[in-house]
Amino acid sequence: MKRFKTVDEFIAGIEKFRDELIKLRKILNSTELEETIKWGSLCYTSGGKNVVGIGAFQSYFGLWFFQGALIDDKNNLLINAGEGKTKALRQWRMTSSKEIKPRVIKSYVKAAIQIVVDGAEIKPDRNKPLEIPSELFTALSKHRSAKISFSKITKGKQREYADYVSSAKRAETKQSRIEKILPMIVEGIGLNDKYRNC
Repeated sequence: MKRFKTVDEFIAGIEKFRDELIKLRKILNSTELEETIKWGSLCYTSGGKNVVGIGAFQSYFGLWFFQGALIDDKNNLLINAGEGKTKALRQWRMTSSKEIKPRVIKSYVKAAIQIVVDGAEIKPDRNKPLEIPSELFTALSKHRSAKISFSKITKGKQREYADYVSSAKRAETKQSRIEKILPMIVEGIGLNDKYRNC
C-alpha cells in the first residue's frame, strides 16, 4: 500500500476500490471523528486517540479498529489479521460496495468511540522476553559498531528488528533484511521510527 501525506493524495492515489473508500470516508466523516493521515492512510481519531482507519489492498478494502478486540462484534464482521501479533487491532474486510452498510458501520464506530471515551485499551505486551534470531545475532557479532549500537537502543526497537528478521520465511529474505537494517542499527534508528509521531 502506498503512503500518502494528505487526504487528497490518499484519495487520488487509490486505484482499486476508490469509490468504495470514498463511501466509507463519507460515512466516517458523518460521525464526530476527526480525519487525518497516519502511516500514509486515512485514520479517524477521537480526543487524539486512534479509533478507526480505512484502506484498500489487492483483494479487499475495509476498516480497521484500533481497539477492535473490545468491540461487541455481534455480526462476526471483525477479524484479527495478525494472529499472534496483534492483540487489539481488528479488521472489517469487504470486497464490494454491496457490503457497505452505513447503519452497521456507524454502530461499530459508535462502539469504538465509546471504548476510547471509557479509557478502555488493550496495550501491547512489552514484557515478553526478547528473542534475537540466530541470523541477526551472528550478523551483530561480526559487525562491532552495529552490536554496540544495538545494545544502546531501547528494548522496543530491538524487538522490532528481531521480529522483522524472524518473520521472514526464507533464509534469503532474512539475509536481505539484515543487510537493510544493519546501517539503521549503526545510526541508532528504530525500524519504525519514520512512522512515529505521524
